[in-house]
Amino acid sequence: MTRIKKSRNVNENGAKRAPRTKKDDRKVARKKQDSGNKSGSRQTVGTTGSAGGQQNAKKDPRLGSKKPVALNLPAQQAPIATVKPVKKPVLTDEQKLMQLEDDPRLNSLLDQLEEGKDLSSTDQQWLDKQLNEIERLMKKLGIDDLSETEAADDEDDLLAKFESGADLLKQYQQDDE
Repeated sequence: MTRIKKSRNVNENGAKRAPRTKKDDRKVARKKQDSGNKSGSRQTVGTTGSAGGQQNAKKDPRLGSKKPVALNLPAQQAPIATVKPVKKPVLTDEQKLMQLEDDPRLNSLLDQLEEGKDLSSTDQQWLDKQLNEIERLMKKLGIDDLSETEAADDEDDLLAKFESGADLLKQYQQDDE
C-alpha cells in the first residue's frame, strides 16, 4: 500500500471549523466581577448595621433555652395512663351461690375431705370461709338443707305421682278405644 502523508488541510468530507472572527469582534476576557462579602466581613457586618435590627425583632422563646434538662427519669413516676378497672356486673344472690357451688377448687377440696386426706391450714381456712358464705346465701334465699326424712318423703311423693300418671295413661288409652 502506498503511504499517504497526513496533512492539516481538511478536505470536503472532514469536520468544519468555526469561521475566524476578527480581533475587534471578540469579547475581551476580563477579571470576574466580585460578588458577596469580603473575607472576614461576617463579624464586622453584625456589629455595625444590623445589630440594632435584630434586637427589635421578636425572638422565639422556645429557641436557645439555657434551662438544664434532666436526662434521667425520676425514681418513682406516676403511670402515664391509668386504666380504669372494668366494673363487674353485680351478681344476684342466686348467681353468687351458683358460682360458689361450681368452683373447681371447692369441689376438689371437698373430694379430698371425703377421701380422708388432710388439708393444709390455708386450704382448710379457705374451705371454711367458702362453706360459711354458701350457708349464709342459702339462709338469705330461704333454701334449707334437705334432711334425710324429707328426701325419703320426696321419693315417696315421686313414686305416687308416677303411679298416678300410669293410671291416667291407662284411663286415656281406654277412652280412645
